[in-house]
Amino acid sequence: MKAWVLHDVNDLRLEEVPVPSPGEQEVLVAVKAAGICGSDIPRIFYTGAHTHPLIPGHEFSGEVVELGKGADKNWLGQRVGVFPLIPCRECEQCRKKQYEMCRDYNYLGSRRDGGFAEYVAVPVWNLVSLPRHVSFEEAAMLEPMAVAVHAMRQMVPKIRLFQKVRSSEKIAVCGLGPIGLLLVMFLKDAGFEDVSVIGNKEFQKKIALKLGLEEADYCDGKVRDPYEWLMERTGGTGTDGFFECVGKNETFGLALKSAAPMGKVTLVGNPYSDISLEKEVYWKILKRQITLAGTWNSSFLHNPEDDWSYVLGSLAQRRLFPTELISHRFPLEELEQGLGIMKNKTEEYVKIMMTAGK
Repeated sequence: MKAWVLHDVNDLRLEEVPVPSPGEQEVLVAVKAAGICGSDIPRIFYTGAHTHPLIPGHEFSGEVVELGKGADKNWLGQRVGVFPLIPCRECEQCRKKQYEMCRDYNYLGSRRDGGFAEYVAVPVWNLVSLPRHVSFEEAAMLEPMAVAVHAMRQMVPKIRLFQKVRSSEKIAVCGLGPIGLLLVMFLKDAGFEDVSVIGNKEFQKKIALKLGLEEADYCDGKVRDPYEWLMERTGGTGTDGFFECVGKNETFGLALKSAAPMGKVTLVGNPYSDISLEKEVYWKILKRQITLAGTWNSSFLHNPEDDWSYVLGSLAQRRLFPTELISHRFPLEELEQGLGIMKNKTEEYVKIMMTAGK
């Protein structure tokens, strides 16, 4: 089969490699669509993966074409999405079913071979059967969508699928990469009426407006001071909830400065570098009793209450259309072009998708 193999830092090659044999309780998935995640860029070009050689790619979907020993025969021919984290099932977090925080996990696309290939071996436990109306491209976006839902539920745990919150809480989202845009989409769908969005790219703004955001709810950080804008919008009280989706020092400080008394700041963006705080901002955390929360990955429990079920339910009801975020599509053989666009920022992009057939 054809696969993109990472041999070392900045050494990615399209090669002919053996089709993997699914192990016990595994299946072979023919990849139909795979998204490039922002985390793939440093992994491929700057830091390397946990092991080499490795086939990257953790946002993918496909069709089950072969069964390993013990795999339920009903999976054969099924259209599937894939939860990429493979938990150990033995650590304290796994015993609590907090699999996203497993201490000894494996991971498709970063610790074992993933989806930038024609085929990939996947444990049955990690499979998600797709509703009839969910496309392969939508299914390849299940992982980032679930990450966005997990972040939303970190701030507001009461949110349940099909139950509108109808909240007047003042919410801010800073950073309009794929996760930030998906967060805006889910917040609006959940019924949040006062969502302020901070970005700095015109094409991202256009997509946010397409997803239902009003122009008055958007601040271009290159044109206006986001803090002053938020204070204006909130009458000087600040935001009840702030999603920091950038991972930079200045936006981290903005989130804390902008939080209302008893407000909550949820950190979503992977850090670009070390993060530090001015003394004045630190005092605000104490005096305003601000809650600072991290969010990581998503909950996958094989039950209706987890983040993946929330996403699938939304897609099956045709309430959300995440493919609006796809800016580029490439066949497997041309995937390197998509990686180059993201690495060198030669073109405007949001989500770049590898398509491998219908």
